[in-house]
Amino acid sequence: MTSLCAQADETSSTSSASSTQQAATAAPAQLATSFEAALPTTFVTGNPLGRAAADLAAPVTELDGRALALRRAATLGETLDGLPGVSATSYGPNVSRPIIRGLDGDRIRVLQNGTASLDASSLSYDHAVAQDPLSIERVEIVRGPAALLYGGNAVGGVVNTIDNRIPRESFTGVSGATDVSYGGANRERAGAAQLEFGNGQFALHIDGFARKSADLRIPGFARSAQQRARDDEDTPQASGTLPNSDGQTSGAAAGASWTWANGYAGLSYSGYDADYGTVAEENTRIRLRQQRLALASEVRNLSGPFTALKFDFGYTDYEHKEIENGQTGTTFKHHGYEGRIEARHAKIGPIEGAVGVQFSQSTFSALGEEAFVPKSDTDNVALFALEEWAVNQAVKLSFGARIEHSSVKPSAGGNDRFENLPLRNFTPGSVSAGAVFALAPAWSVALNTSYTERAPTFYELYANGPHLATGVFEIGNPQAKLEKAFSTDLSLRYERGPNKGSVGVFYSRFTNFIALNNTGQTVEEDDKSLPVYQYAGVPADLYGFEAEGRARVWQGYGNLDVELRGDYTIGRNRDTGEPLPRIAPLRLTAALVYGLGHWGARLEMVHASNQGRVPVNDLTTRGYTTLGAALTYQFKTGGAQWLAYLKGENLTNQEVRLASSVLRDIAPQGGRAVRVGLRTTF
Repeated sequence: MTSLCAQADETSSTSSASSTQQAATAAPAQLATSFEAALPTTFVTGNPLGRAAADLAAPVTELDGRALALRRAATLGETLDGLPGVSATSYGPNVSRPIIRGLDGDRIRVLQNGTASLDASSLSYDHAVAQDPLSIERVEIVRGPAALLYGGNAVGGVVNTIDNRIPRESFTGVSGATDVSYGGANRERAGAAQLEFGNGQFALHIDGFARKSADLRIPGFARSAQQRARDDEDTPQASGTLPNSDGQTSGAAAGASWTWANGYAGLSYSGYDADYGTVAEENTRIRLRQQRLALASEVRNLSGPFTALKFDFGYTDYEHKEIENGQTGTTFKHHGYEGRIEARHAKIGPIEGAVGVQFSQSTFSALGEEAFVPKSDTDNVALFALEEWAVNQAVKLSFGARIEHSSVKPSAGGNDRFENLPLRNFTPGSVSAGAVFALAPAWSVALNTSYTERAPTFYELYANGPHLATGVFEIGNPQAKLEKAFSTDLSLRYERGPNKGSVGVFYSRFTNFIALNNTGQTVEEDDKSLPVYQYAGVPADLYGFEAEGRARVWQGYGNLDVELRGDYTIGRNRDTGEPLPRIAPLRLTAALVYGLGHWGARLEMVHASNQGRVPVNDLTTRGYTTLGAALTYQFKTGGAQWLAYLKGENLTNQEVRLASSVLRDIAPQGGRAVRVGLRTTF
């Protein structure tokens, strides 16, 4: 058995071993061995050539296996919150989208197996990401600009979830996995199962998942002390539980592929359904559904100018309804497709690399009384290239470029607010350069620099109406120009045996950062006075540091590791010096991880400082220190690998309000709770 640093690790792990891309997305038959030993993995998100983390100039993080099982929460944002540079939007326990280095919304691309899984989560904080962590086998995170491969919408980073719904490797026999858990501050019941069948050439995959939760238990009042001081005497003051925070999700998928020695081709179909309360409005619920068809293929070891070809395509049909007092108020629809073709070319002297094309089309519409954006059609096509040069064993260089064209076409649909809006066309481009220098066998320095352009989205261009999720009247800027950013990362890395770590600094300088600014005006809408916010370009800076490390401090009767992690981001308007909103404060994590045979234990303390750097009229956020613990037991019986775990969450029952949440003053995180779970693979 492995030591506990693997057994009960709740942090991200970074692989430095080389392997094929298929190892990163192995079938459950292979994943069954992961309880015995970690498989070597490569980062398919950060580099189409399939490189290990140590060889990539950009900061990357991966989460899978036990680490993912122990971190799994109801939402993708909550699952990843606390990893280096990653925070969460948190609109109650059922809605949370990842934030990377203070950037969220359309600056972070959330992908599913490398292509967009369309939903409405970037439009509004109360809209859920239409992916459940129960269906995910692996998550890859690129911190900082990834626009070279994924477009200007990835100026802040990429979160790519990976599953095996299209099997990528041949296998023979039957394999599968199950995952069940109960507990947490909302008494959540969750379960998932998957099966795969293969005969050496044809492989079939099926999976399903479901979770259901009650209202969230919280320590004290739902509304913060600062907010209660602002409230009217008639404002209800809930305490003990967060009203209208219950929810349920379910989904299933089926996929198949034909595999051969040098490739595969397959397809999958999946469905996702959710029904949850919006904690900002006690009588409003959201019901959403998403259906997705995916195609994928790869051919390797070709002769001629290209040695490998890879194709990914996804079509998504998404709809959600906002139900107010039992009546549908607004219906949001989003459907479209995205495809990518990557071609790895033969070496040109010492240079190896890949070229590719990406194309997409989507239509978004909102019908009803809260439709604050028009129906919009967005088309995009892009060409990109990435080249690498291993100068010698100590120096590796990378260069890349991307050019794309996008058009956004609005349609009034009979709504006077959206009449006479212009069609907009944009041609953004991006370039990047990176280097990794090996200083010694265990030490390296990575430098990454990029220039990125991002086209404004349909809501930044055409919004015009009340956005009740944020309590403001939003107005777009139909004449908005490209958002431009110059970004750089510098990190020092160390890895030797069980000891590893990295510390890095980053800086992004934005020209025409498209921000939603308070105009100081108000409008009356349905007997409510709403502040008017308008999208406008401002100069902005974001900078900070990230650090993480693990060291073995005892090896004898069991192994004892110490883990440390920290990050800090500052965002400001360069013209006014005013802080950017919803930036996570300084966060520090310390953990003791012990393993002996089948048993593992973890004790973790997380501290977040006060967040006093907020825009005018925003409320500050108090700091907190939480304590968590986990006990794991893993064993093998009946031809299956089993992992049982018991987790204590927020054991000190702290009032936790995330500075990155728009609802931080009316919806805190959960209080003290216990969770139990059992995971098996066979």
